[in-house]
This record gives sequence, structure tokens and C-alpha cells, in this order.
Amino acid sequence: YTDVDGVYTTDPRIVQKARRLPKISYEEMLEMASLGSKVLQTRSVELAMVHRVRLRVLSSFVAPDQMSPVRLEKLEDIGTIVTDEDEIVEQQVVSGIAYAKDEAKVTILKVADKPGVAARIFGPLADANINVDMIVQNVSSDGKSTDMTFTVQAAELSRTLDVLKAAEADIGHFDVQSSADVAKISVIGIGMRSHAGVAAEMFKALSQKGINIIAISTSEIKISVLIDAAYAELAVRTLHSMYGLDAA
Repeated sequence: YTDVDGVYTTDPRIVQKARRLPKISYEEMLEMASLGSKVLQTRSVELAMVHRVRLRVLSSFVAPDQMSPVRLEKLEDIGTIVTDEDEIVEQQVVSGIAYAKDEAKVTILKVADKPGVAARIFGPLADANINVDMIVQNVSSDGKSTDMTFTVQAAELSRTLDVLKAAEADIGHFDVQSSADVAKISVIGIGMRSHAGVAAEMFKALSQKGINIIAISTSEIKISVLIDAAYAELAVRTLHSMYGLDAA
């Protein structure tokens, strides 16, 4: 049970036309949980997926035994069922839009463009238990130095900079820039596995709103972009409408 009556296509506080999903796959729910959705904990979804246990997300404020007999006859239509994708008859290309404003961007400038440097950057961060998410390395223009951008949790930004400074002797001289004024917007859907053009549609929609993409990361069922935090809600609303997720 949670404080909402199911899993929605996005945060209803941002998009009033967000829809409750009757069913969602384990993989999609896992992505949503890891990307900021507070409906279910990531670990609970992982366990359910491993043991193939169906979950139902319901509101803690309206328990089934308090519902009318009419609604109880249609229990399948209440809340959201988290299950195997094979049980989902109608699969949308995109099931939801997630966002996270607790990200921070770190850019290392003029780092040596040679083998082993990336390991010397991210090794100490791993040793310090700092989780690095999106990583972008620019193409070197002179073959000698390059820039590298990555994201961490905003709460870990200060510690990240301290770790990098301590490792400068091994990494080599570099300049660093950082910002916590960024947001990660993610498009999630198992339909992406068999549908081309989802990323292109996303990038075009954002560009038409004047939203610049700082970094990109993808998986089989997810596309995430890093943008200026000021445009986070606009991006979510734009993508939600563009992918046909708005309630009628």
C-alpha cells in the first residue's frame, strides 16, 4: 500500500492528465523505482521479479474491504498490477515518464586523452562508494586532452569533488566544473525493444521547446537525458503528451 491508488504514467502533481496504469511489467517498474518513483522500493520489485510474484499497488487510504460491493467485483481494475510482461496484452511503446532533480553534474576539463585515465578517475569514486550515473566523454580535438562529464547524486557532490582532488596526482592536472542545477528525465517502456525512433522523437520534442540536452544514457527499455533543472517540469509535460500518455 502507498499514498496513491496505483502507478501512474508520471507524477500527477506535474501532469494533471497522468493516467493510472492497470498493469506494468517488473522491468518497467524497476526502472521507475530506480529513477525516482517513490511508489515501490527497488528491492521489493527485484524480489518480486526473481520469484515471479505479482504485486498490486493500492492506496493505503482506501483498503479493499472498505470499498463498495460493486468495486470489489472489479478488483482487477483497482490499483496497478506489477507482473511479467507476457501478461500485459496491450503494450504501449512508452509506459511512463520519470524525473529526478537530485542529480549533480561534474565536468573534468583538459584531462589527458590516453588509456587508463578513465579508470584513475572512476576507480577512487567507486572506492568511496560514490555511484556514478551518466558518463559522456568528448572527442579529443588535438589528441592530447579531452573533457569528461558524469553525474552523481547531488548529496554526494561535495564528497565527489574531494575525492577527485585527492586523486589528482594519479589522474594528472585537470580543471573541474560542477552544478547541481540539473535534472534527469527518463522515458520508460518495454515497447522500445521492438519500436525504432523513440529517442529521435524525444530529442525533437525537447528541441522544439528550446530544451538543451547535456548528456544521454540508454538501456533496452529506457532513455534518459540530463537537462537544466529549470526545464524539468516542461520536459515531463511535453514528453507525456507527445507519447500519447495524457488521459482523455
